[in-house]
Amino acid sequence: MIEKKDMDWPASLDEYQKLVIRMNTPRSGILLFRLDGTSLVVYLLFEFFLFRVVIDNAVCATATLVKVDSARKDGILLEAVQVLTDLDLSIKKAYISSDGRWFMDVFHVTDRYGEKLADERVISDIERSLGASDEAAVVSVGMDPLTTLELTGADRPGLLSEVFAVLSDLHCIVAEAKLWTHNGRIAALIFVKEEDSGLRIEDSEKIRRIEARLRNVVRGATTAVSSSAITASSGGTYVDRRLHQMMFADRDYERGNSGVSETSVSVQNWTERGYSIVNVQCRDRPKLLFDVICTLTDMEYVVFHGTIDTTGDRAGQEFCIRHSDGSPISSEAERQRVIQCLQAAIDRRASEGFRLELCATNDRSGLLAEATRTFRENGLSVTRAEVSTKGDMALNMFYVTDAAGHPIDRKTIDALIERVGAGRLKVYEDRSNQTKHMQPNSAQEESSIAGAGLLYLGSLVRKNLYNLGLIRSCS
Repeated sequence: MIEKKDMDWPASLDEYQKLVIRMNTPRSGILLFRLDGTSLVVYLLFEFFLFRVVIDNAVCATATLVKVDSARKDGILLEAVQVLTDLDLSIKKAYISSDGRWFMDVFHVTDRYGEKLADERVISDIERSLGASDEAAVVSVGMDPLTTLELTGADRPGLLSEVFAVLSDLHCIVAEAKLWTHNGRIAALIFVKEEDSGLRIEDSEKIRRIEARLRNVVRGATTAVSSSAITASSGGTYVDRRLHQMMFADRDYERGNSGVSETSVSVQNWTERGYSIVNVQCRDRPKLLFDVICTLTDMEYVVFHGTIDTTGDRAGQEFCIRHSDGSPISSEAERQRVIQCLQAAIDRRASEGFRLELCATNDRSGLLAEATRTFRENGLSVTRAEVSTKGDMALNMFYVTDAAGHPIDRKTIDALIERVGAGRLKVYEDRSNQTKHMQPNSAQEESSIAGAGLLYLGSLVRKNLYNLGLIRSCS
């Protein structure tokens, strides 16, 4: 284990107490804060453990540095990435090292506008959330439990319209929903409540009817119904991780690529060190690092070292991984499976084309069924969807293509806006990591996708340790 020379200890601890803290694993603890110039140092003093977080706005001109030091435990990297992702932060660079019993990470983050963090509430959320369990982080206090529908099966044009029509016919209100499609498969988490009472569905006979009707709609469907206080909006990356797990279990990664992918993944063994090296090159986008780390974690791989970098709209990631039992990837079949699963995890959320945002002040029964029926009648397929409600306001987002998976044309856009209403339906074009608001009959420009750049990392482990202990610039 490496002791960093700039480690600052509370004055009340003697040398023996410091030794005991370093040698043992975390249990319960309290928070101590110390302001050090422009850096806020947060100590989580556990019964036998020190968790250290430094948030630094001085070192880098273009990003805020979040440094995390702690004892290593299963899933700790994913927890840290989840916290930053749930706060809608972009991770532009990162250096990861967790050999031995110590976990050391440096994240270069920006807000959704690409700026350094200036909002004290966001900084406070980082301090409070890092080190907390993901279960504690995702449950909203005081939220009424909803009935959760998990649905996987074969995708086809108009499917979402039929699903929402079934739920409307059975007098269910969709409070939240999140849906992904990939390689001809669909995975959806839908949170519903009774239309009359606004409460979760308790009637077991009605639950059986819902499951039976949905299986009739979705070919080869797998459905599950449960009660949960976690929804798409309150659960953040909890819901995204569950969708990844559902599509992984449905083996969507084995069904061939449904389109042209910009994602390149390679895996090779570093025999001398006993690692497998995973290299990812793709277009940068929000939640990219979460999708990769989530997939590796759920496949029971441990990331020991890693370097993440972004240049323009391109992202490069490289990781030293082993199985949870300490062994590297041992066969060509396993290597190919890792490549396929990572490509699928990245491409599931990738979007190119048009995003429709439907807002309505009255979240009435049948609104989603009516809207998605309009999409179907205009020959559109929904590739991803996010549905949420806040009070009486319904906020719904749909990524759409034509029935063949191609971008929709100008005539179709105008017809949709005319039928739904310009005040309720907003249309955006997502191209090359940029979003363009589409107005009726406005001229559109084509944008090109930047070519891929290669990321040369050199000696990964040596570079990680250098950056973790001696960072002086952002270049």
